[in-house]
Amino acid sequence: MRVLVLAESCNPGWESVPLVGWSHYHAIAQVAETHLVTRSWNRENLVGAGLIEERDFTCIDTSALHDPVQRLVTAISGPNKGYAMLTALAMPSYLLLEHLAWRRFGPAIRAGAYDVVHRITPVSPAIPSPMAPRCAAAGVPFVLGPINGGLPWPAEFPDLRRQEREPLSRLRGAYRYVPGYRSTRNSASAIVVGSRGAMADLEPRWRDKAVLLAENAVEPDRFPMPAPRAPGSYGRPLACVFLGRLVPFKGADMVLDAAAPLLQSGAITLGIIGFGPEEAALRSQAEGLGIAELVVWHGKVPHPEIAAILARADVLAFPSLREFGGGAVLECMASGVVPVVLDYGGPAELITPECGVALPLAPRAQIVASLQATLARLAADPTSLAAMAAAGVARVARHFTWPAKAQQMLQIYAWARGERGKPVFHD
Repeated sequence: MRVLVLAESCNPGWESVPLVGWSHYHAIAQVAETHLVTRSWNRENLVGAGLIEERDFTCIDTSALHDPVQRLVTAISGPNKGYAMLTALAMPSYLLLEHLAWRRFGPAIRAGAYDVVHRITPVSPAIPSPMAPRCAAAGVPFVLGPINGGLPWPAEFPDLRRQEREPLSRLRGAYRYVPGYRSTRNSASAIVVGSRGAMADLEPRWRDKAVLLAENAVEPDRFPMPAPRAPGSYGRPLACVFLGRLVPFKGADMVLDAAAPLLQSGAITLGIIGFGPEEAALRSQAEGLGIAELVVWHGKVPHPEIAAILARADVLAFPSLREFGGGAVLECMASGVVPVVLDYGGPAELITPECGVALPLAPRAQIVASLQATLARLAADPTSLAAMAAAGVARVARHFTWPAKAQQMLQIYAWARGERGKPVFHD
C-alpha cells in the first residue's frame, strides 16, 4: 500500500496532538510505503528519529501565517489555552499547507503514485481539506481523520469555558459553514472518527462512510506491559497519580481536594505528573490543604520517562471534565494502573467496568466526594485492583497499541478502496 500522509502536527519530541500525529504516521510506516507531508518546524525531530528528508518526508513552511496567530492567541489566552481560538484563526495556514502540498504532489497523485491519501492531523473537524475533492477527482481515495471534538462543555461547570479562555468556542457550530467543510466530507472515501461524541457531532448523511476508532494508542516498547499482580501485592499506602496538563478542565484541583484527608491519614500517596499554567495555583491549593509536602510534583516529564513513574503507581485519579481522547488513560492501563475517570467523553469510552471506574458527571462537590470515596474504598481493600489492572493491560494489548492501530488503518484503507466491507473496532 502506497500512502501519502498529511500530518501538519507530527513530532516525536512533543506531546498531545503532535505526538498523536507522529505515532499514527510511524505506525502506518511500518506496514505501508509512506511519504509524510508536514510543517517545517517538525524537521529537526523527524531527522532525529531517523527519517530522511525528501525520501521519507517533505516539510512545508507556513510559519509566516501561523506564527503571528500563535503569538496573538497566547497573548490573549495564555500558554496551553485558547485551543478553539487558535484552530479558527490558524485555519488559513492549514489551507496554505494543503495548497502547497497539492502543488508538489498533485501530479504524482493524478498519475497513480499513491493508493491512498490520508490526512491525520489536524484532528479538529473544523478544518476543511482542499486536497479531498482533488483526490476524489483523480480517483484516489482520501481518508480523513481521526477527527475528534464536539464534546459539549459540561453544564455542571458553567465557568469552565471562561477559565479555559475559550469564548470563541460558543461559535463552534459555525465551522459547518466554512467553505470546503461539506466538500471535504462529500469527497472523503472514509472518515475516521475518534470518539462517540465526535460521531454524534457528524451529520447523519456522512456516517455511512465513518468508522469509530480511538485516536490514541500506546507504544509497547515505551510502556512495557507488566505481568499480572497478585491481589495481595497491593500494600498501604495506595500509590495514586494524576497524569495530564495542568489546566482547569483536567481536574487536578479536584484530585487535591479529594486526596487531602487520605494523604494526611497515610491511606494513599499522590504524584502529579504534568505541567501547565495552573501549577502555581495548584501548589497554593495544596499548601492551603496542608498537603504540600505530601504531594510529589514530578513536573514536565519527557514522554519516554513516564512509564518508569507509572510502574510504581496503583491508581490513576483523572477527573478530566472535557477530554476528547484520553491518551493518559491508555498509558496507565498499559502500565497496570487502574484509572478512575468521569463518565463523560473519551476516557469513559476507553475503559470498561472490568478495568476502571467511571464516576458520574456532577457538580464539583459531588465529584470530589465520589472520587474521595472511591480512593478510600480502594485503599482500604485493594484486592479488586489486581483483576482490574490485568483486564486493562489485556484491553490495551488487544485494541490500543500502535502496531494494532496500523493494522486497523490498513483495514480502513482497504475499505476506502472498495476491497472489503466496513470494519468495526473495539469491544
